Amino acid sequence: MARAPRLLRLLALLRQYRHPVSGQALAEQLDVSLRTVYRDIATLQEQGADITGEAGVGYLLRPGFLLPPLMFSPEELEALALGCRWVMQQTDEPLADAAHSVLSKVATVLPPDLRETLEGASLLIGPSPAPEPEQIDLALLRDAIRRERKLDLSYQDGNGSHSQRIVWPVGYGLFARVRVLIAWCEARQDFRHFRTDRIQAMTVLDARMPQRRRALLAAWRKAEGIRAGRFFS
Repeated sequence: MARAPRLLRLLALLRQYRHPVSGQALAEQLDVSLRTVYRDIATLQEQGADITGEAGVGYLLRPGFLLPPLMFSPEELEALALGCRWVMQQTDEPLADAAHSVLSKVATVLPPDLRETLEGASLLIGPSPAPEPEQIDLALLRDAIRRERKLDLSYQDGNGSHSQRIVWPVGYGLFARVRVLIAWCEARQDFRHFRTDRIQAMTVLDARMPQRRRALLAAWRKAEGIRAGRFFS
């Protein structure tokens, strides 16, 4: 078994025990030498895993430990690289810079073999049409969504009709050519979808949304027949 998957497997084994487990027992389950277990335990401890114990006594992984970036599998790293590359190509500059920063931060803490996997990921993003340009600040829109603030929108629909809307922003969807704001519209008393390239002007209001965004998002998913964990389908 390669080293990275073995470390993952070792962590999974340690999670199963509420009391110290001997290194020999771990070695037998991993089908490796006791010396390899000792070395892997030391590696995990160096990476921040709160593993107590010592050789001849047993080891215990304390609750609450989150897997560090070291623990990504090769497939997970390829998925991460693919997603970030898509974001860097398809989104506005601040979000593209954030995606690039994510890859850089992960690369700095990976061991050499996994860093090479990340930097040499073979899954690539092909060219696609540029999204329609927007007149609004998308970073400001995302901030309003996170802070659950109402928006005052000046909107022009596909027929050229103009309207002024007070909406509660729920989510933000990205497609090949357009981006869409999902929101509860006070005028329509229902969920509506607004193409961001058709928003002529946007003001973030001080007023908070009367309902929490997560509850509204769940209601929108239900209305659209979308299972939790999926965005558009």
